[in-house]
Amino acid sequence: MTYTNQIKGRIVDVLRQTIYPGIIFTDGSKIQAIQEIENEDDRDLPFILPGFIDAHIHIESSMLVPSQFARLAVVHGTVATISDPHEIANVCGMEGVEYMINDGKKVPFHFFFGAPSCVPATVFETAGAELNADDVEKLLRKDEVKYLSEMMDFPGVLRRDAGVMKKIAAAQTLNKPVDGHAPGLRGGQAKQYIDAGISTDHECFTKAEALDKLQYGMHILVREGSAAKNFEALIDLLHDYPEKIMFCSDDKHPDSLVEGHINQLCARAASKGIDIYKILRAACINPVLHYRLDVGLLRAGDSADFILVKDLTSFEVLQTWVKGEWVADKGKSLVQPVANSGAINNFHCKKKTIQDFSFVETHALLPVIEALDGQLITNKLLYEHPVSVSDTGNDILKIVVVNRYTNAPVAKAFIKNFGLKKGAIASSVAHDSHNIVAVGTDDTAICHAVNMVIECKGGVSLWAPSPGSGEPINLILPLPVAGLMSTEDGYSVAARYAMMDKAAKALGSALSAPYMTLSFMALLVIPHLKLSDRGLFDGDTFRLM
Repeated sequence: MTYTNQIKGRIVDVLRQTIYPGIIFTDGSKIQAIQEIENEDDRDLPFILPGFIDAHIHIESSMLVPSQFARLAVVHGTVATISDPHEIANVCGMEGVEYMINDGKKVPFHFFFGAPSCVPATVFETAGAELNADDVEKLLRKDEVKYLSEMMDFPGVLRRDAGVMKKIAAAQTLNKPVDGHAPGLRGGQAKQYIDAGISTDHECFTKAEALDKLQYGMHILVREGSAAKNFEALIDLLHDYPEKIMFCSDDKHPDSLVEGHINQLCARAASKGIDIYKILRAACINPVLHYRLDVGLLRAGDSADFILVKDLTSFEVLQTWVKGEWVADKGKSLVQPVANSGAINNFHCKKKTIQDFSFVETHALLPVIEALDGQLITNKLLYEHPVSVSDTGNDILKIVVVNRYTNAPVAKAFIKNFGLKKGAIASSVAHDSHNIVAVGTDDTAICHAVNMVIECKGGVSLWAPSPGSGEPINLILPLPVAGLMSTEDGYSVAARYAMMDKAAKALGSALSAPYMTLSFMALLVIPHLKLSDRGLFDGDTFRLM
């Protein structure tokens, strides 16, 4: 029989925990046969593995449309993602989810989308759309939709809210898993949440919290993204729970995606002495089994999805194959750019004036958000000094959220740890409703940064006065797709974003990812203190202050 491709290497059978020299024969999109080679000196052969899978990611956070995301991800051996289109759904509703599905179909890659469960995420913010239980069920009935996306409304689950439970029931009726989101939930409440049908959580910050949820049968996702980094806290769980652990990014900015993906987590786990089969089970196998995915596991008849790596320590990816197509070779993407899908958006606010950002001085104790590098959670501080403008000496800066969907008063508060000494940064990537969030040292700078985003109907911006007598510094990365994504070449977007990240740090920020951290300061479902377009929000009492 004639085969299209014959790939030779040391085949790693993760499920049988064996490695042997062999040849994979493919024809079309399938593996037709696997032949073991006897008496072969295989020391110079690459290892052949199932492809890596990101078990929970919001593609929108890469600032790339799916077809561009795939071009970058395959270089690192990623063949599939469990993708929650929650971000674009909050802006554009059902149309946004359809956009992601259709754009993802244009390239050789496995995008498995979920039905967003919480649009809007809360009633304490203004979003651009709403998906009710009937909308969610319509999405779940699509073949491309494999699961109910993270159920962030864990209070609604605990009190058995009718609308929430209807969404969960729809997924269960269609035999599709339900993803979780329950930061800090422990003990009896964690059990109650899991017993409602929630099967995963990617929000564990400590090993103790993860163990609490594992004992009730939940799968734990070890998350290492551009903002939230929980790998070091959780990775030791893989020793004892190899069938219950998966790897994910959650949110990954484009410059970070250029550097690496799930391959980096495998290398870090190997450096800690964790059994290689347990590592590959988390990176390649468990997502396929849990979500019942049509992704190949190196078996005859499977989809021809696999990677060639130099070794099982660095996981340097030599080749990536998806659906029988050779899509990456030695650090170069072979995925060809496709026709632009166009842009959909929902952006209606008008430009602001400097006076819109003024704050009446208060002599009372002022609640201040404390941003934490590498975390989505914040601390709640009380500031004792009178304040109406930023206090750069104590690193207390003004933060604002501007409603992008209509003209409304600007929400204002103060935040610590951004470290800017001058200027401002702004972004229309602002989880979960994606209004405009900005932080800066003075109202003029904040106003300029916000208006740059409004002019482009979405983007990330930076504005600072000139260090001399020249023109001020004004930088913008336009994001015309829902104010979240660019349709431009992924590597060009990554380079532009990296330049802006560097510029923000040059203004004084010591955060590892200033824009990513900024994007989570309006994320109300993560404690402890956040800012929505309607005001300061206490995540512990779950109410506006």
